[in-house]
Amino acid sequence: MSKKENKVKNQEDFLAKEAKESAAQSLDYTLDIPEDEIWTYHIEGLQEPRIGKTIKNYKQKKVLVVIVLLIAIGLAIYFSLRAVHNETYKYEALEDGTYELVKFSNPGNITTLTIENAETEDAKPITMLREFAFNCDEKITDITIGKNVKQIDGKTFYSCWALRNIKVDPENEAYCDIDGVLYDKDKTTLICYPIDHDKYLREQFGYTDLKDDDGKPMEELWGTTETYDEAFLAKYNKETRTYVVPSTVTTLGELSLNYSNIVDLYLPEGLKTIETFAVFKNTVLQNIYSYTCDGAVDDTTAAAIDRFTSVYPSLPNGLEYIGSDAFTYDQALGYMYIPASVTHIGHHAFWDTCYKEDGEVKGVDAMNVEADEDTFKTNTTLGDQWRPEYDYHLFRKSVDVHYGVPRAE
Repeated sequence: MSKKENKVKNQEDFLAKEAKESAAQSLDYTLDIPEDEIWTYHIEGLQEPRIGKTIKNYKQKKVLVVIVLLIAIGLAIYFSLRAVHNETYKYEALEDGTYELVKFSNPGNITTLTIENAETEDAKPITMLREFAFNCDEKITDITIGKNVKQIDGKTFYSCWALRNIKVDPENEAYCDIDGVLYDKDKTTLICYPIDHDKYLREQFGYTDLKDDDGKPMEELWGTTETYDEAFLAKYNKETRTYVVPSTVTTLGELSLNYSNIVDLYLPEGLKTIETFAVFKNTVLQNIYSYTCDGAVDDTTAAAIDRFTSVYPSLPNGLEYIGSDAFTYDQALGYMYIPASVTHIGHHAFWDTCYKEDGEVKGVDAMNVEADEDTFKTNTTLGDQWRPEYDYHLFRKSVDVHYGVPRAE
């Protein structure tokens, strides 16, 4: 046998010996454990099994576990509520240490709200309300402005469909309200007539439970004559859908009367400015009247009409500025007169205030202007498509302008 073959044989013998000893050792550690002791059998050198035996300090440990779980659950709820809370109110700190309310997101159950201090750890005052802070809220009905609020953007309450009243703390130095309608403190600017304010007035005058002969709520029949006679509707409109702008007002603010359900609107002679979107999409507005009076008038109900010294249709003498889209979509209007004092009419100011039905142009079917054509076009800045248009064959046609005409009686 060669040396190489001898070396291989020795290696094979060694491996066989190792395998035999390993098998013998395995046999030495084979345990024969009775089946009924499999979970309680104690192997020497290992920790004794605890199955079926009382744990030391069991009650104390159980209480500790419960406490830990309760704390964990409590923290989870706390941070969840904070997360929801933070989603409801969004603030921005201002340089003077106060806050601006940037965004209010209604979780669905908030109908009344007081804007006073920020819902933050330091709870400092809110002094500003950002544009669209309450944009398109459908639940909130009543808002109270705290005494520290100094600045409210005209678009703050845009499209708050259920909003009936905006009240102001009497100590507020910048703003006030007249029966739930928001004004600046000296009542020179109308800031916001809440969209659903007439629902509040219906409640005040007892119109909430009216039904027709079939039991259908009258609320579904506003403005119709199918069930209620004209005399009744005239009384109803006078009490709940007539609004007198105070004699001190010189400006109808941006979006101030948008989407409102006013049928008869009275404007004071002395009004200078009608801002952008001021009377946007008031689809039931039939009449705009202007008035003069002796002394101040701050009663905004129809009762104030008895104090007027004169009333005339359409926009007031002395008006200077009509903003873009000021009367857009007000299709229930039937007459519009532009006094010679107007020097600016924004784009689409009277857009879609007329329409065609059964071949007849309805709504504002003509613009009546006090000034002659040359004077009007020289002295008045006119935005694109400022006058209403209607369908005419295959294109849109602007209504006629009647220049140098007297105001209707």
